[in-house]
Amino acid sequence: MTEAADRTDSEPALFPLPDGARVPARRVVLLTGASGSGKTSLTRRLGLPVVELDDFYHDGDHPDLPHRFGIVDWDDPASWDGAAALVALDRLCRDGRAEVPVYDISTSRRTGSTQLDVTGAPLLVAEGIFAAQLVDACRAEGILADAICLRRPRVVTAWYRLLRDLGEMRKPPLTLLRRGWGLLRAEPALVRRWVALGCRPMGPAEAERTIRALAR
Repeated sequence: MTEAADRTDSEPALFPLPDGARVPARRVVLLTGASGSGKTSLTRRLGLPVVELDDFYHDGDHPDLPHRFGIVDWDDPASWDGAAALVALDRLCRDGRAEVPVYDISTSRRTGSTQLDVTGAPLLVAEGIFAAQLVDACRAEGILADAICLRRPRVVTAWYRLLRDLGEMRKPPLTLLRRGWGLLRAEPALVRRWVALGCRPMGPAEAERTIRALAR
């Protein structure tokens, strides 16, 4: 059982720094959840600096991309550059600035980069379906404030995911329906895996209260 999981759902989780670590100016909340679970809506309400971990996807022609359902499996962590994401989060927490990629989901390609400046912010949020992959590393670096997995009824999540993906024209409609059905069936196992990696499951309202308390 992880330290995060040992806490009650209403108690903010602040992880201790490793001995001898340089104290970061701010820490990061890792926010994961199924695609369509409300991560982006939550971060918009919070008004805190946000790192979109989806921007660290590999390009669609990367030679080692995993495949599923006859297409690239963008829900597999192997489709994503976790090492680069960790470097960016560490620099933001300690120095307040970092260069991060800009990724176009519709074309599955990085289109450039941008300089993030979070100086003056007490906390930042890193959101994405792969956030749980960074829990242990962020804790080891002394920059982890909390790790949260958003959870709500999976039919609701699937509906909002489909509306979003159709509206953004992310992929052809038939591909979205096939992928969405697979994600609907896989969601309980995904949540269990994220919790096993150190995330605390909670609904959007509780997550918002928790993160606001940490920011204070």
